[in-house]
Amino acid sequence: MPAENKHIISRLIRIEGLVQGIGFRPFIYRLAKDNHIAGWVENTNECVMIRAEGPSENVLNFIQSITKQAPPASQIDSIHHEIVEVENLKNFLIEKSKSYSDQITLVSPDIAVCNHCLDDMKHQPLRAGYPLINCTHCGPRFSIIRDLPYDRKNTSMSEFKMCPSCRNEYEDISDRRFHAQPVACNQCGPQYTMYVNDKKIQSIDAITETAASLIDCGKILAIKGTGGFQLVCDAQNEESVNHLRSRKIRYGKPFAVMFRDLATVNKYVFINEVETAELTSWKRTIVLLKKKKNIVHNISMGFDTTGVILPYMPFHYLLFEKIKSDAIIFTSGNFSEEPIIIDNETALKKLTFIADAIITYNRDIHNRVDDSVLFVGKNKIRMIRRSRGYVPAPVRLNIDVEGILAVGAELTNCFAIGKGRHALMSQHIGDLKNMETYDFFSESINRFKKLFRFKPTLIVSDMHPDYLSTRYALESKIPLIQVQHHHAHIAACMAEYGLDEKIIGVAFDGTGYGSDGQIWGGEFLICDLEQYERYTHFETMPLPGGDKVVYEPWRMAFSYLYSYFGKEIFNESFDFLQEIDPREINLLITAIEKKINTPCTSSVGRLFDAVSAMINLCSFTSFHAEAPMRLESIADRDCKGSYSFEVNQTISLKKMFYEIITDMRQPVSPYEIAGKFHNTIINIIFTVASRIRKQSGINKVLLAGGSFQNKIILERTIELLEYNSFNVFTNSKVPMNDGGIALGQLLIAAKRRFKNN
Repeated sequence: MPAENKHIISRLIRIEGLVQGIGFRPFIYRLAKDNHIAGWVENTNECVMIRAEGPSENVLNFIQSITKQAPPASQIDSIHHEIVEVENLKNFLIEKSKSYSDQITLVSPDIAVCNHCLDDMKHQPLRAGYPLINCTHCGPRFSIIRDLPYDRKNTSMSEFKMCPSCRNEYEDISDRRFHAQPVACNQCGPQYTMYVNDKKIQSIDAITETAASLIDCGKILAIKGTGGFQLVCDAQNEESVNHLRSRKIRYGKPFAVMFRDLATVNKYVFINEVETAELTSWKRTIVLLKKKKNIVHNISMGFDTTGVILPYMPFHYLLFEKIKSDAIIFTSGNFSEEPIIIDNETALKKLTFIADAIITYNRDIHNRVDDSVLFVGKNKIRMIRRSRGYVPAPVRLNIDVEGILAVGAELTNCFAIGKGRHALMSQHIGDLKNMETYDFFSESINRFKKLFRFKPTLIVSDMHPDYLSTRYALESKIPLIQVQHHHAHIAACMAEYGLDEKIIGVAFDGTGYGSDGQIWGGEFLICDLEQYERYTHFETMPLPGGDKVVYEPWRMAFSYLYSYFGKEIFNESFDFLQEIDPREINLLITAIEKKINTPCTSSVGRLFDAVSAMINLCSFTSFHAEAPMRLESIADRDCKGSYSFEVNQTISLKKMFYEIITDMRQPVSPYEIAGKFHNTIINIIFTVASRIRKQSGINKVLLAGGSFQNKIILERTIELLEYNSFNVFTNSKVPMNDGGIALGQLLIAAKRRFKNN
C-alpha cells in the first residue's frame, strides 16, 4: 500500500449508480473547488471515477459531501475509495468520457424543466421564450439517447450544431449548462411548428397565441411532448371533453388533467404532503388524488379521484400564460389500445382525425415513453404505470441477473433486462394484443440491447401459451425458463426489499395462467424465490364466454349466482338481469352446465366484477378493470360490517352471496354493500394469513397483484395485519399490476440459474 503524506492524501473514488446526464461531473467539480481539492473526474461506461488529492480533512469532507449534496435526479448505489500515491496535482479537471467494457453507467430518466431554466426563459435574451430550454439539471434524457456514453453525438440532438454562445456555456465548467448535452437556444436549437387549417406557423409567440385561442374556443390540440404526442383541450369545457372522448374512442375511462400550478390543484382535490412531493418532483408524475369537486363531470366519469399532473415542459408553461382555463385535459396522443405516437409524420397522418391542430418540434423522440401514473397508499408511492421520470432507473438486487431477459406478461407489459445486480425495466409498453404494440415491444428490447450492451443468454416468460410475450420468448431460440404468473408477482415485491426466504404471498388480480391450466387470481402462496406452494385460493367459478366476461361483468355475476344457487336465483328479481335477453341467459346456463367455453377461475378481479354487476353498478365495461374501480369508488368508508365466508380446502363465498341477496331485498344501499364486501376481502386475507402463520411460523406477508391497487383493500389490510404483528411488504418501486411481473420473472430465473449452477 502506498505511503501517505501526513498532510496531503490522495484517493481514487469509484461511484456507481445513476450519475450520468444530471450534471454530476460539474457538481463534483464545484465540490472539489469548494474543498480545495486537486485531481480529476471522468465518466466511463461503468461508473464515475474521481481522483481527489489535498489536505486529509478536505478530502474526507469532500467524499462525505458527495452523497449528502448530490443532484436530486442522481441515484448513488455505491461509493468506494482507495488510497493511491500522491502526485502533487495542482488543478481539478473534468476529463472526457471513456468506454472500457460492456458494463454500463446507468442512464438518467427525462427530467422536468427546472426553475432556473424557467427564469432564463423570461430574462435571458438568448433563450427568451425558448420552448425547449434545458440545462444539466433538467430536460430530455432517456427519450433522446441512442447510445452510451451520454454525449451529444449519441442523442437525437446530434444534428443541431451549437451556436458560439451555447458552445461557450457548454465548455464553461462554472456554467449550469456545462456538458448539458441537449443545450440549445433560439438561434441553434430545435424549433416548434404548428399545423392548423392547412397553414404552418413557426413563430413560438404565434404558436402559443393560436394554441391558447383554439383551446379557449373548445378545440382539441395534439402537442409533441417529451416522450410522445399528447392530446389536450379545455378541461372546463364539457362539450370539448366529449368531442375528445368521441374522436379518441375513449368513452368511459377517466382523463388525466394538467393544472396550471399547485395552488389551483388545491382548489379541486385533496392532497397531502407525500402526494405534493410526488406531484412537484422532477419526475412530474400523474398522481391520483381524491376530488373536492368536479372540474366537469365527464373527466372522471363518476369516479372519486382525478389523475393530476403539473406542467413539466417549457412549452406547457408558455401555454398556461395565455389560456384562460385553470386546467387542460392531458392524455396520450394515440387511438385506443395503440402505442403513443412519437414521430411528426405519423402524427400528421393519424392525429388529424382527432385534433383540430397539431404542434410538433424537429428533434426526434428516439425512445417512446408515456407519462407515469401512481397513487399514494399508507404514505408510500404505489406505481400504476412506471415510465417517464422513472425509466430506465434500475432496481438494485442482491443476486446476479446478468444476461437474463424477462419479457413480462400481456396486460400493461414491461420487460426487464439484467445487468450485473441491476434490473433495468422498460418503459410502459401497453397491452400486447395487437401488432402495433408488439412492434413497440420488440423494438424496445432491441434498443435496450444496444444501449445497455446487453446479450441475453437466458430468457424468462409467463406460462400462458397464448401471450405474445411468451411467443417472443419461444421464438428467440435462447434457453427459456417459464415462471408462474402469481409467483412472479410475489417475487417482484421480494425484489424491492431484498427478501430471499419463505414468505406468505397474497396475489390477487384479474387473470394469470395457473400450473393446472386454469385461470388463477385469488392466491395464497407459501414461497421463496425458487419455488412456491399454493396453500389455498378462492373457489373457482366458470367464466361463461371466456374473456368476454371482462367486458360484460353481468356474466360473472350470473356465474356465481347460478353456480351457488342454481335455478333458485330466478326467484329473485335482479335489476342487472332485466335488460339481458332471456335467450342469452339460457345460453349461459347451457354453457355452464355443459362446460362449453367456460374456463374456471379463482380470480379476485372477476369476483369484484360479479359484485359490481350484481348490485347493478357496472354490467358492461368500456375499459379494463372498470367494474372493480367503480365498486371501490362507491364503497362506504365508514362501514364496519362484513359478510360470512368459509375457509376449507378453498375459500367459499356462498354465504357472502346469500347475505348480499338478503341485503338487496331490504334494501341496503349499494354503498354499504360495497363497503361490507371490501371488509370481507380484508377479513379473508387476515384469516388465511393467520392460519398459515400458526401452521408454519412464517410472519412475513407480501401483498401483490393488480387488485391491491384498490386503496381500501391495500391500506386496511396492511393496518389489520400490522396490528396483529405481521411484517407486511407491498410494491412501491414497481407496479403491483402486471407492469411489475418482469422484475419477478427476472429474480426467479436468476435464483434458479444460481441453484442449478
